[in-house]
Amino acid sequence: MIKETENGIIITFKILPNSSRNEFVKNGDEIKVKITAQPIDGKANKCLIEFLSKTFKVPKSYFEIIRGETSKEKTISIKNIDVEKINQIKSFVNSIQ
Repeated sequence: MIKETENGIIITFKILPNSSRNEFVKNGDEIKVKITAQPIDGKANKCLIEFLSKTFKVPKSYFEIIRGETSKEKTISIKNIDVEKINQIKSFVNSIQ
């Protein structure tokens, strides 16, 4: 789910595209992200990165989809962030209900 790396963090999400609003939902240990965009021509991926960027207050250029470009299961890398930002993201993710 969340894994620290040398220069950032890796998070795994399940994406639910074409939702009524952008939001996080936790189901057991799994984090789901509802996205308003449709999964056509990379729109859902773009919407996901924008949503995560605004939520975590990290520039969009720091995000990379490292696995699941065309799947609902996404592994996202957030690079170039400091330990304080990593702890903020972990705390936020752990607080999702």
